Amino acid sequence: MIIRNIHLLKFFLLLSLCLAFYAPSYAALPGYSNGQALPSLAPMLEKSMPAVVNISTAKNVNSRENPLLQDPFFRHFFQLPQQQKRQQKNSLGSGVIIDSQKGLVLTNNHVIDKADTIMVTLSDGRQLNAKLLGTDPEADVAVIQISANNLTELPIANSSELKVGDFVVAIGNPFGLGQTVTSGIISALGRSGLGIEGYEDFIQTDASINPGNSGGALVNLRGEFIGMNTAILAPNGGNVGIGFAIPSNMAMTLKETLVEHGEVRRGLLGVTTQDLTPDLIKAFDLKKRHGALVSKIEGGSAADRAGIEPGDIIVSLNDKAVKGSHQIRNIIGLLQIGDEVKINLIRAGKEQSISAMIGKPKQPQIQGDSLHQTLKDTILTSTQKNQVEGVLFASIDKKSYAWQNGLRPGDIIVSANRYRVRSLAELKQVADPRRALLINIQRGSEAFFLILK
Repeated sequence: MIIRNIHLLKFFLLLSLCLAFYAPSYAALPGYSNGQALPSLAPMLEKSMPAVVNISTAKNVNSRENPLLQDPFFRHFFQLPQQQKRQQKNSLGSGVIIDSQKGLVLTNNHVIDKADTIMVTLSDGRQLNAKLLGTDPEADVAVIQISANNLTELPIANSSELKVGDFVVAIGNPFGLGQTVTSGIISALGRSGLGIEGYEDFIQTDASINPGNSGGALVNLRGEFIGMNTAILAPNGGNVGIGFAIPSNMAMTLKETLVEHGEVRRGLLGVTTQDLTPDLIKAFDLKKRHGALVSKIEGGSAADRAGIEPGDIIVSLNDKAVKGSHQIRNIIGLLQIGDEVKINLIRAGKEQSISAMIGKPKQPQIQGDSLHQTLKDTILTSTQKNQVEGVLFASIDKKSYAWQNGLRPGDIIVSANRYRVRSLAELKQVADPRRALLINIQRGSEAFFLILK
């Protein structure tokens, strides 16, 4: 009996070797019967691709001049006109139609940033001028609007249900080639601390994402929008299979605010936190190994009024588990001034729940003399007051040079030395302490120029 089994075994081994030798050299297809269609993403993509648009922008910028040409004495000596050369810069990107009735298109802020014109090209070839509704530079999200019939929108999926290993498809406009589709899987979730954006909670994928894909759609195999392609990790300048997308839940939350207000009015909780380490977990005798340790409370902040104390461990916000400090920033960053947040924390080994009302963030201020001597004894702050962006005089000493020259608290610097300034950082770049400062002041409905020598 044993001998027969040995001969039978030899027979099957020989048969398998013969089959292997005469087998085709290409990889075997899934076990489908003859006549059946091969598996394909084409049916899903036929429905999804019309919802992804190409975006091209143009903006006029001042061309750089030789520093000598910016010197007013040099220009006067050679009788050069006081005008600046302007050139046009173009950029390409992608967008996703998320509301076909209202014509709302979601894209990245860096795709349309400071654009003078925004052109949207649909998959059927139609070209439409777009209107900017709102931007959030810190999360790199923007909403634009087009007016057209027969638009296709993507259904929205709940990105909190995603799992590592899920199959995904990226649709966009890489390198201006036109609509292109790549596929892959979700490589990681909740990526943050990359320094790409101010608020980061990225989906990481190995689906190829290249320049021009920005603002495009990351969809699941049902063709549902799960994220907006935003950035790649490219040490050598090319795609290495590490791409990042903003989760759909985060993008859609920001979209609601941008459509309503044109901006994201972020508030402040007023806590400084740090991640838990094994030593801290042991020192605080914690049973839970996730959360963020409060190390500092800002006086008068929402956290201070709610009674949060240094040494508290925040374990959840609005019933969302907090794994580290970055999640606190992301969750609070999606809330508006005046929103209530439920905070679960551990204090002295006991878990408790408190509520806080998100407050207004403090505006950064700077002493004027650190920018220009003629601004001594003034306090300046970046502002957007009555839709006027600029640098606000928060206070002016009545004995100061600025007061004697007619400046008053509430005045807004909108340009300096003929350069548009929207923040303290921009004012710093153009204010030369060695030269006179030409500023354009907005005061209520009036505007005037002033030279500070």
